[in-house]
Amino acid sequence: MQKTKLENLKKERREKMKKVEPRTLPGFMELLPNEQILFEQMKQKIEKTYQRFGFLPLDTPVLELSEILLAKAGGETEKQIYRFQKGDTDISMRFDLTVPLAKYVAKNYGNLSFPFRRYQIGKVYRGEKAQKGRFREFYQCDIDIIGDGELDIINDAEIPSVIYNIIKEIGFDDFTICINNRKILNGLFENINQKENSVEIMRIIDKLQKIGEEKVKEELKELNVEENSISKIMEFIKIDGTNDEKLEKLQNLNIENETFKMGVEELSQVVKYIRIFGVPDANFKVDLTIARGLDYYTGTVYETFLNDYKEIGSVCSGGRYENLAEYYTDKKLPGVGISIGLTRLFYKLNELSLMKVEKYSMADILIIPMLEDLSRPIELASKLREKGINTEIYLNNKKAKTKFKYADKLKIPYVIAIGEDEINSNKLNIKNMETGAETAASFDVGEIIKIIK
Repeated sequence: MQKTKLENLKKERREKMKKVEPRTLPGFMELLPNEQILFEQMKQKIEKTYQRFGFLPLDTPVLELSEILLAKAGGETEKQIYRFQKGDTDISMRFDLTVPLAKYVAKNYGNLSFPFRRYQIGKVYRGEKAQKGRFREFYQCDIDIIGDGELDIINDAEIPSVIYNIIKEIGFDDFTICINNRKILNGLFENINQKENSVEIMRIIDKLQKIGEEKVKEELKELNVEENSISKIMEFIKIDGTNDEKLEKLQNLNIENETFKMGVEELSQVVKYIRIFGVPDANFKVDLTIARGLDYYTGTVYETFLNDYKEIGSVCSGGRYENLAEYYTDKKLPGVGISIGLTRLFYKLNELSLMKVEKYSMADILIIPMLEDLSRPIELASKLREKGINTEIYLNNKKAKTKFKYADKLKIPYVIAIGEDEINSNKLNIKNMETGAETAASFDVGEIIKIIK
């Protein structure tokens, strides 16, 4: 009896001490420190570009009342939302940054200056099937320009300038910003008596690059679009040439439809001002196949592709919408914006080995104390930090070889070893870890900064 009891106690203890396997949920990205540094650098480049264009920072809660987030949601979007009950409160996690923006603008309308230019970089959550390159938790980097009642078309031309600067900052030169106008497509459909099918037709056209011309025709037939109308649609989206030639060919179609004419005029204005904003013709083009799948885009639409890596898909997309906050207010709030799926983009670029991992540490200098009294090493580290130099101090009692190996492994650019000799002589050596060269200096912070800069 006593033996059985003892064995049971031992078994219970073993069960309590059993380790839980450390693992991450599928669809959630975790990076090693060097990769995280690279990710943060990319995120900062996007944020600084947004700031250079005068966009204001905004941060909205990850959790919102379900009735707020689901005011417009439906179909697949609603199925993918993470939703739960806490007490009497029905809560959902944000699935994009646009719906929270709409709520924010409607709620704070009286305190905002219009046009309201905001950027937001934050995580969103979608409970879709986890697969390679697609995530359930991911960063979006959004900008939007919201007007009060109206918003001039020139705003649509500034957006490609932002995209151009971001992609250049990230490190790519060969890319194309594709632009179109939904009014042109809507006007075409009205002209061929397919207005009731316009949303579905645009969804099908939007898949042209993925499924090809014949499959597009098949899907249009399944939608009961007549052969004659299909021919006109295909003839329309095959218009080619330079940007100016495409615009001229659109005008020469002589389609007598006011929506179509307005779309062509808006697109012409956007092309004109994109050039004035400094985007080269080599980096943007009128693409009449760009429709954007979401049916709330009403005017200009954008898709951006890295020309040598089309398999990544669009790296930045968006467009013009008529009324941002129609589910929360009667005020008309037109806007234009774009979104960059940063997590997916980073993953794809990393997978293709297009991201250069150059930093393994945030430190510019590692100070290695070689004595028991750490006062002077700590004092020097503090002064360097005050001057904006990222400085790490090695505080563990290890052999000198281990300390230098630590600096080498993390690719910290410079190392300063401080021992009794350095303290007594008021002289130290700054070692360049890449070249191995050592430069003599005093404990003067200004002198040290000149050497490492």
